[in-house]
Amino acid sequence: MIEWRNLYRGGLMGVSDLIPGVSGGTIAVVLGIYQRLIEAINGIFTREWKRHLAFLIPLLVGVLLALFLLSNIVDWLYEHYPNQLQFAFLGLIAGILPMLLKKSDYKKTFGAQHYVLFFLAALLVGSTAIFQEGVADTITTFDGSTYVLLFLSGWLASSAMILPGISGSMLLLIVGMYPTFVYVLSDVVIEALIPLGLGIVFGILIMSKIIKYFLNQYFYQTYALIIGLVFGSIFVIYPGFDPSFLLNVVSVALIFVGMFVAYLLGKLEHQQ
Repeated sequence: MIEWRNLYRGGLMGVSDLIPGVSGGTIAVVLGIYQRLIEAINGIFTREWKRHLAFLIPLLVGVLLALFLLSNIVDWLYEHYPNQLQFAFLGLIAGILPMLLKKSDYKKTFGAQHYVLFFLAALLVGSTAIFQEGVADTITTFDGSTYVLLFLSGWLASSAMILPGISGSMLLLIVGMYPTFVYVLSDVVIEALIPLGLGIVFGILIMSKIIKYFLNQYFYQTYALIIGLVFGSIFVIYPGFDPSFLLNVVSVALIFVGMFVAYLLGKLEHQQ
């Protein structure tokens, strides 16, 4: 049976992908579907493929609908009120951390190695904030070498997007491919979309297998890593304050709104 609830879940993931520094994987964790997402991607080529597609298809439709229908609204908000938008997501992500800690039962299951993994993951993600302002030229002519570059960049971006806390768009910014990705997608450059799409598909499939293996074999260590990635993303998303006192008041209020939404989502999604 198709899980129609995934339409709104996919919509939230799609909106998050429009915000620099916010990861769709993080939102999947917020929604409590991260492990199911990994299992569904890995299950496409098994005998239970119909059940997994029933989970993935509405999720994908929700992502695409959000990207096409809400991109202009989110772009307008990000252009005029970037700090307020990011503070809302900051509150959303911060609000789910207590739920993740509770689910991992960290007081009983975490030892020194888990805290080391948490710290390293948080440091890894947090350090990417240094590179947010990177700028590179847009590639508009394509040959064999640029096709390979697009394939590898798609692989890198999709691998990052499936990891909580790591923004695929930010990694593309770091390696200088973000402007080219925007150009290729907005102008629908078919010859570039093919290697890009193949890289995205391979990246998702391979990274999901790696994550599934570690979740199955080292569950609590992997969960410590995931919580660290999510925690580190807070420092990436944090935009600083505005010169305007009123806008700062709105920003602080939106942190609490985001935390309250996270609480509601936690009640809805994690405690079924």
